[in-house]
Amino acid sequence: MPLFPRAALLAALLLPVLSPALADTAQNARLEGALQTALSLNRVLNPFRIEVGVEGPKATLSGEVENEVERQLAEHVALATRGIEQVDNQLRVNPQLVERPLELRAYAQRLEDATLAAVIRARLLWSTVTEKAPIEVESREGVVTLRGKVDSAEAKELAGVLARTTEGVHLVNNLVSLDSAAMAKTREKPVDAPSGPQPSDNWIVDKIQASYRFSRNLDGLNLKVASEQGLVRLSGEVVSSEQKTIAVEVARQIIGVRGVDADLLKVASKVEG
Repeated sequence: MPLFPRAALLAALLLPVLSPALADTAQNARLEGALQTALSLNRVLNPFRIEVGVEGPKATLSGEVENEVERQLAEHVALATRGIEQVDNQLRVNPQLVERPLELRAYAQRLEDATLAAVIRARLLWSTVTEKAPIEVESREGVVTLRGKVDSAEAKELAGVLARTTEGVHLVNNLVSLDSAAMAKTREKPVDAPSGPQPSDNWIVDKIQASYRFSRNLDGLNLKVASEQGLVRLSGEVVSSEQKTIAVEVARQIIGVRGVDADLLKVASKVEG
């Protein structure tokens, strides 16, 4: 038999055997990545180097943590990961790790503060009221300080609201001041005068959805957003009329939004008993 037909025949015979193995390997890698991400995002566990291995529905954890509480927490995080049903917890407790986690936690906190400040700056840029306001944002352990001069009391107030309602913020020091000269110029400009080109509907939808995800008051997964020439339609479900009002106001202040229709955004019914 020629070489090529033999190779083709061999490949055909091996394919049914190899395909499930390749699929299992890909699934294991996916679960491994999901679990490693979950451990990295956990504020208590991210200072520790925890090794993860996955085979089928079983995860193996190895490495060192500082105490038994953290050891058990890592196991709970693994079991909470979709697709993981069993955990072989080989983590060792090493009280000598106390110094190193403190350093790593400080580094993690700096990253978290930098991310938090960036999220708030983004929300300020997306708003029609604060898009051009020269506002500086600083975050230290979740305490946010706003500085700068703006041309309206509305801009100062909205900057504080956007910062205060961002997930992860504990306290806001709003040190933004009013610029009297800029305020005088603003009064001469028509209230509804456009400040730039109309953004696309995709851009508007993306920024509204991102604002919902960043807001501690809303569950962005249950809110659906559509836009047609800047006219926004909200649908889905919120837990209260207050949340519905917040969702509408968050959408309304995004650049390019000309109106918000929230008739299809329902308030969840309370279940008695």
